[in-house]
Amino acid sequence: MDRAAAAAGPVPAAEAEQRPAHMAALVLARGGSKGIPLKNIKPLAGLPLIGWVLRAAIDSGVFQSVWVSTDHDEIEKVAKKFGVKVHRRSAEVSKDTTSSLETIQEFLRHHNEVDIVGHIQATSPCLHPDDLIKVSKMIREDGYDSVFSVVRRHLFRWSEIKKGVNVTKPQNLNPAKRPRRQDWDGELCENGSFYFAKKNLIEKDYLQGGKVIYYEMRAECSVDIDIDIDWPIAEQRVLRYGYLGKEMKLLVCSVDGWLTSGHSFLSEDQKEISSGGGDRGADGISLLKKRGVQVWRLSEEECSKTISAMKLDCEVKVSATRKQVEDRINKMSLSWKEVAYLGYKESDVDCLKEAGMSGVPADACAAAQEAADYICKSNRGSDAIQEFAEYVLLLMKTEFVNFEERKLNELKN
Repeated sequence: MDRAAAAAGPVPAAEAEQRPAHMAALVLARGGSKGIPLKNIKPLAGLPLIGWVLRAAIDSGVFQSVWVSTDHDEIEKVAKKFGVKVHRRSAEVSKDTTSSLETIQEFLRHHNEVDIVGHIQATSPCLHPDDLIKVSKMIREDGYDSVFSVVRRHLFRWSEIKKGVNVTKPQNLNPAKRPRRQDWDGELCENGSFYFAKKNLIEKDYLQGGKVIYYEMRAECSVDIDIDIDWPIAEQRVLRYGYLGKEMKLLVCSVDGWLTSGHSFLSEDQKEISSGGGDRGADGISLLKKRGVQVWRLSEEECSKTISAMKLDCEVKVSATRKQVEDRINKMSLSWKEVAYLGYKESDVDCLKEAGMSGVPADACAAAQEAADYICKSNRGSDAIQEFAEYVLLLMKTEFVNFEERKLNELKN
């Protein structure tokens, strides 16, 4: 056993029986690609290719952890922007000849807490959270050991003509009674979008086995970039049939000092701002405002003049309670799912749990970190709000109109 696996240590049997099964989403994203260099992070309709499945996995809410297994620094950077964990795979499982099963087995040796692996292919960008929610139920509630995705195809197959064989034969039809498409159920074919399996099955060298069942995906959502290598066509398919992300309408930020690196104040004449960390937080607000997100800041002290002086379109509420936050949400006719919340203290925990997206700075209290979807690398300050703003923008609904305008501009140029 390697040192990392030994350090993780086995999960005690009594503890394993008491806790719910840990289901991890795992996306394999090797840096080497013979067809398209760094294909897994190549932009597709405004997002890195891998981002489409990461967004679906995160928004499904069924995984205890979401991982990317990679051997490449740039892929690691992209994965972390989406707030997921990264497993740096070894060189032994980063070869052209390495199978997905071998790479998943190595991941499990390093992460003993994982009981179920949802292996999601980065090259299937039309995956929806609803698909993953249904598959999770099959594993957790219906008792299946493995579930894999299929698509129904209406294709008639014929045998291949090889040396010494001069004729072809039908494989799945009788030419004398050729059925109409509407009279034939077709065939179920693996589409490679995902493979879910329990740990004990994977350790026996199976991704499909035990009590096994398929999950049928819609044909229009079965887009495989390994096959559909025409990028413009793939972009059109994704924007028409893919999962475009969450609708966010309001950012509530309760982190004091978030406009600078921990301190925000005015000069004595109330005209000039003296700050220790620039205005990256203001940049984050500007980006969100351009996407139609309103920003509401909760503060423990009066700072309206600071906000006004920095010319930010941002409301301030001093010492607001959860009820006041909910009243604001109701006044805007929103649900919590449309709210992004950035907090750092224990009083923020309930709101962090309710929000559609939630984040905390690196120096947030332990309870807030436990409740949040995303933990910033930065402490409270302008860098934290900028980082969280970028995270929110990554997971927000892709704007089809902007994409079409970009394409038209490219054609004009």
